[in-house]
Amino acid sequence: MALTAIPGTEHLAIEALLRDDLLQADQALMHVQPILRHLLRNDDSAIFSDEVIARVRGMLADLGRQLVRALDDAAGFARPAGLNGVSGLVDALAAQGELLNHLHMLALEWQLTEKLQARLGVDPVLTPLMQDFVASVDPDIAARGMNLLAAQARFGQAIRRMQLPLVELPIDLHDLTIEVMRASLADDVVGAAAADEAAVFLRHARGAHAGRVDLLGHAIQAVGDDRRDALLLENAGAALFVTAIAARAGMSRDMAIMVTVESQMLRLGLLLTSVGLERERIASVFAALHPECAVPDAVADLDAARAAKLLAESPCSHQSLGRG
Repeated sequence: MALTAIPGTEHLAIEALLRDDLLQADQALMHVQPILRHLLRNDDSAIFSDEVIARVRGMLADLGRQLVRALDDAAGFARPAGLNGVSGLVDALAAQGELLNHLHMLALEWQLTEKLQARLGVDPVLTPLMQDFVASVDPDIAARGMNLLAAQARFGQAIRRMQLPLVELPIDLHDLTIEVMRASLADDVVGAAAADEAAVFLRHARGAHAGRVDLLGHAIQAVGDDRRDALLLENAGAALFVTAIAARAGMSRDMAIMVTVESQMLRLGLLLTSVGLERERIASVFAALHPECAVPDAVADLDAARAAKLLAESPCSHQSLGRG
């Protein structure tokens, strides 16, 4: 049987598709060794555990679904032709490094929260410091405490389901997801109009919402001179603890989460020393986070100024992991 010849234009189009697919395959091969090398060299496998990666994937997928839902509502359920479903948006979101880092840190925060509950019996929501906020004689602090309590409870429920409401993203990352959505439909006139309408709705919803991280920041500000109590893990719990570290050290909250992992013990010791925490309290933090490890002797002998100088000389100390 004679084969039908492929017309020239179709032949070129097929070759172009094959070339794109081959390029993706090449990139996958090129990344295998660096990723494997990183995993082999990294003793702190908990930060890339199956559970953590699954939570990050789940949150990305949930953000994609929310964007598609907003587009459907804006377009009257006549989905724009240029939209490649949830998976297309998820791929585009996953390419945004700052967003990916933020979701990774949220997954690590929850991992720490569960670790504290198992080791010390610290409730994921109603910690001793949280109880102090709720029971405050100051009606404003008490009201904010109740709002924070509800927000922390919602966060726990959502992340257990591997979800994250769009309105819980920091403002700049929320804007970033909207721009990703709009960029994915830039070449579709109908889709671009729907994306513009969806963007207005999504930004309004975010502007009217007090996010959990915002409420945590307000709570730490309210502690004021008693902020050191927030640097005791068994008293504050993970969420308030990392927020307090970020506030005291002038770093992003995401970086504060990262310093709690085992591979960053030295940085954590220097950080707590630099903000003036006493040795006994630093030892208490280490016992809660890494009971099998002690505070490095070299760190215990430093004063706050020397610890701060060493941190300032570290290139990674000037990185924010993208978020506050």
